Amino acid sequence: MGTLYMVRHGQASFGADDYDQLSELGRRQSVRLGEWFAHKGIRFDGLVAGTLRRHKQTLEGILEGMNHAGEHLSWEGLNEYDSEAVIATVHPGPLQKATTPEMYRHHFRLLRDGLAKWMAGDAQPQGMPSYEQFVAGVSGALDHVRSKHYGQNVLMVTSGGPISTAVGHVLGTSPETTIELNLRIRNTSVTEFAFNPKRTMLVMYNALPHLDDPAYADWVTYA
Repeated sequence: MGTLYMVRHGQASFGADDYDQLSELGRRQSVRLGEWFAHKGIRFDGLVAGTLRRHKQTLEGILEGMNHAGEHLSWEGLNEYDSEAVIATVHPGPLQKATTPEMYRHHFRLLRDGLAKWMAGDAQPQGMPSYEQFVAGVSGALDHVRSKHYGQNVLMVTSGGPISTAVGHVLGTSPETTIELNLRIRNTSVTEFAFNPKRTMLVMYNALPHLDDPAYADWVTYA
């Protein structure tokens, strides 16, 4: 068996003009995860990441925490969907920037509704692949790991959408369940799969073993 560790990026810059970069806390989360991998004696034979800036920055932080260097494979199929484009399918007008808890809740209600329409094929967000193409990008990454890294440890840094899609693909969940999995994924959480050349099997989902200490209680984030 091989082991695949899918990691969601560290906290990004939700609400800022440029979401696609880690916050200072997001960087610390990433380095801390690398320290935990090193403490557990986990080393990686393969490194894969999406092409977004927050993916690369998270991977850099993890490797720094491990005191490890290595080249990674960039995989566009691990990039996140465009949440603004998804929301625009159910809320075509400008969406006010969220500044209160209720506005944040409203944002995620719209996102949930837009994802449901996209996944059902009832809407096509501008500039995005179809949902079938999105799933193919994620499943293609899983196929690559199975074919190239049997018996090895692989680290894959991506976003909540691809991780929940991978879990849904492996378990055969409904679109509604995949959406709920997506909206609860925490920053730098670890989702672990065991794999052989024919199968990928879920072992652990959305875990934060590196933050399992009261000292890190306020490091747990979702955006």
